[in-house]
Amino acid sequence: MNDQSHRGLRGASLLERAADRWRLEPVAGMPPVAEAVVPEAAPAGQPMPAAGVPTIDPARIDRDALAAGGMLVPGGPVTALAEEFRLVKRQLLATGADVAKRDEDAARMILICSAQPGDGKTFCAINLALSLAAERDLNVLLVDADVNKPDILDRLGIAAERGLLDALGDASLDAEALVIPTDVPQLSILPAGTRTHADTELLRSDRARAVLDTLLAADPDRIILFDSPPALAASPAAVLATLVGQTVLVVRADRSSEADLREAVALLDGCDEIQLLLNATTYRADGPRFGYYGQEQD
Repeated sequence: MNDQSHRGLRGASLLERAADRWRLEPVAGMPPVAEAVVPEAAPAGQPMPAAGVPTIDPARIDRDALAAGGMLVPGGPVTALAEEFRLVKRQLLATGADVAKRDEDAARMILICSAQPGDGKTFCAINLALSLAAERDLNVLLVDADVNKPDILDRLGIAAERGLLDALGDASLDAEALVIPTDVPQLSILPAGTRTHADTELLRSDRARAVLDTLLAADPDRIILFDSPPALAASPAAVLATLVGQTVLVVRADRSSEADLREAVALLDGCDEIQLLLNATTYRADGPRFGYYGQEQD
């Protein structure tokens, strides 16, 4: 993510900094970042499968591929990136608690989106999923909803399988049976599935709501993250925004334009809670950074 502190903005959350950079009014305010970061709890055991769903062996996530991609590595040392995503997830969980007062199911679903391709939404979605999966009381389902250019399985080193589009297009398929457990406790994946030219129509269908209801009912401790297509490049993002409790719009610091950002926010306005996440910023050479506090120094 490379989200870093900006001069004069250290008291603001990572999500608020993006809004400040483009002088946008935050669509939904975030609580201030706490001075002390809550330590990660040791993960609990693999969640029990839902009744009637056959147990399959967990897929192994390629740690070398994660490291090569600059992402979080489960079981690895606490890095600046890990601390940044700890802060982001705390803020999203706090917003989710507020959303739950209005809609408990929607509060458990988060859309990760961007305005344009290449802004880092999949990078952020995977890292956020890994960070959330370290929570003691949460199970995370990462859905590859970028159905035209799915990338999550490749980045994780997992073989392609049937997934979301197959479940949407065939009412006889049990969506939960298509979920792939992984060897990261509390993290599972739902692939994009077989491509179709009717992806937007399938996502807008009654069947889509039934599939989401199935995925939510399978595990009351589950949070579902959707990695969607860029909002300005494909229509499914706007449809998904109407189904979730909050949306994270990833903003690339070195190239996202204010015009693109405003247009993307307008397209995603089916979601009442839109947060902005600044990606690809640069550390100041003399600035403080996470990852050293509590580590032994030579």
